[in-house]
Amino acid sequence: MNLARLQEAISAAIPATECLIFGARRYTWADYNDRTRRLAEFMRRQGLSLHQERGELENWQSGQDHVALYMHNGNEYLEALMAAFKCRATAINVNYRYKGDELVYLLRDSGAKAIIYHGRFAAMLETLRPQLPDIKIWVQVEDGTGAALLDGAVEFEAALAACPPAPMDSDCSDDDLFIIYTGGTTGLPKGVLWRQTDIFFGLIAQTPVGTSQEQTVADVRRRVNKGRTKGNLGKAMPLAPMMHASGTCMSLGAMFRGSAIVIQETVDRFDAAEIVAMFERERITQATLIGDAFALPLLAEMDKGGHDLSAMSMINSGGAILSPRNKERLQAHMPEMLLVDAVGSSEAGRMAMNLSKGGETESSVDFKMDVNACVISPDRTRILRPGDDDIGWVAQNEPVALGYLNDPEKTAHSFPTIAGRRYAVPGDRARMNDDGSYHFMGRDSITINSGGEKIFAEEIEAALKVMPGILDAQVVGIPDKTWGQKVVAIVSTEIELGEAQVRDHCKALIADYKAPKSVVFVAELYRAPNGKADYEWARDIAQGQAG
Repeated sequence: MNLARLQEAISAAIPATECLIFGARRYTWADYNDRTRRLAEFMRRQGLSLHQERGELENWQSGQDHVALYMHNGNEYLEALMAAFKCRATAINVNYRYKGDELVYLLRDSGAKAIIYHGRFAAMLETLRPQLPDIKIWVQVEDGTGAALLDGAVEFEAALAACPPAPMDSDCSDDDLFIIYTGGTTGLPKGVLWRQTDIFFGLIAQTPVGTSQEQTVADVRRRVNKGRTKGNLGKAMPLAPMMHASGTCMSLGAMFRGSAIVIQETVDRFDAAEIVAMFERERITQATLIGDAFALPLLAEMDKGGHDLSAMSMINSGGAILSPRNKERLQAHMPEMLLVDAVGSSEAGRMAMNLSKGGETESSVDFKMDVNACVISPDRTRILRPGDDDIGWVAQNEPVALGYLNDPEKTAHSFPTIAGRRYAVPGDRARMNDDGSYHFMGRDSITINSGGEKIFAEEIEAALKVMPGILDAQVVGIPDKTWGQKVVAIVSTEIELGEAQVRDHCKALIADYKAPKSVVFVAELYRAPNGKADYEWARDIAQGQAG
């Protein structure tokens, strides 16, 4: 399942079918294949390629050149990603919020030899160039800002026009890398190394829990054959930034089922009115959310009425909590839509999911396990079974990532071997339910230690979000002389609520000691562009108002 080979096979099967739609640009699969081949040839002429095969390397090493993608969403992002694969280099996702030292750190840590960037970032990159001597190839993407071309840089469309659509490298392999840079909830960004065939089955393929690899391949063939005869495989709209794993992988997952990818025209902010209008105008059949942070503004727009959303057949959500209340509201607007609420990570891929349809709404903390997922003991030595009371680590058996780029110690810690099998342990905590599902507790790195008890922030957030009147919530621990850390909730509301009301609500659902000692009310919670909680921001607010 080399991703470049798969893309070329689909392009050959349905060349005239739409593939990418971004504003006035509408590219067919033949167009996409032509453009990615041209860009791959440009990269190849600059010397970008593979220099050492996978079998000669350790799990934390890369033998390929790395191309940094420092862009908002757009057709160029998916074109650059695939072009890198076609010349046996690989791409590095760069968070477009990074500036200064954090940007320099990521680009140097990744060993990037080339960077493709939107024009709006040119001026800042120019100031950082002396600190980035390893980057030899600069490609600037016109983004409507009118930014001047950096000295020595090549304009994206000029790079394509200068090269023929040469065939992809004939040696492209399942072992070629797909790299995801993740910052997690804490700590410096880390490059997660995947074999392309593993990330296809582990994170990209959109198949139900328990689907075998053979069934997944058969599903791709069936979908493409359907497109060859009927010419319409639906349209998918990834709302998450493509610089985030969920945005890229959900885009590729839809593409590899033959669907066209539709990209919102406003890329530097979340414009709910524009997105809902595009759902209707383009007859979008699939969309991706990142929990309540994306769902709430979309629902506010949908509640205004007058939108025909009947084409929507599936919405995927992952990366943050999507509360049962908002699941119900989405289903009310789109009764025939399948709602997929998933748990996954950059290291392990998709680990669990819940499916909701026809008004039935599943829990936001209890999930059906993937066929390769499990919960392992706190000491990482054994697999927990239904009925075990321990709170353990969520783990995923292969296919999973290989390891962290240039970091053998973290690779050994996060990818242990248990009973002869290799697992990814990304840092989420859970306990087994009696029916074999797991109760998700949350990320260990944001756990709060209060009065000698370990308290999981995301468990309290889930409890808060079912309270009528609460729109969004984040929970953090701040230093406290009595408790060591005290639990503080930062919440936004649509009605006036009191601190005591919020605490009493939590105590009715979870143990008293977990309930927030303080509640801070804000107009809106700050979240990253990918919809995930920004716990540093939350701690600053908590310490400023509840400290």
